[in-house]
Amino acid sequence: MDQTRNSDAARELPPPAARTPRIPPRWFVRSAWVVHRGIYRVTGGRKGLWPPRPERWGTMRLTTTGRRTGRERSVIVAYFEDGPNLVTLAMNGWAEPEPAWWLNLLADPDATVVLPTGHRAVRARPAVGMERARLWSAWQTYGDDIEALSARRSRETAVVVLEPRDARQRRTPTEASA
Repeated sequence: MDQTRNSDAARELPPPAARTPRIPPRWFVRSAWVVHRGIYRVTGGRKGLWPPRPERWGTMRLTTTGRRTGRERSVIVAYFEDGPNLVTLAMNGWAEPEPAWWLNLLADPDATVVLPTGHRAVRARPAVGMERARLWSAWQTYGDDIEALSARRSRETAVVVLEPRDARQRRTPTEASA
């Protein structure tokens, strides 16, 4: 009789590939971000950032201008390189709301990044069409099931392209709104 119950329970579960990946509780994700930033700060930037490898994405420090405060805001995000461009995903630990850094970039696309190899001035834009599909597929090669993770959100996750720019070049507010 116990075997019958166990086999019935096993039939009710979706196959492992069809299950949505488990995400840790929000408090744990936020705590991990705080610890990661703390390690970066305490070590003076010597730890906490790493370059992408063929099988894994890297991490960079992205600094944007706050859309409400006008103050600099920094986060550490995953990325990979696509030629001269850096590519990241506008995700908020796969939670529903858009990340604040992405909203800041939509308001002012000029930003700076710190990579393990140095600083770079960048201009952000969302990837669209075939470019988005290509970059989304590239993310899938890094071992995370981003297709299943993104299914947890009601809107499409933006693929963000950070293009190099001259550090002295900065759009005026008039140009940014055009």
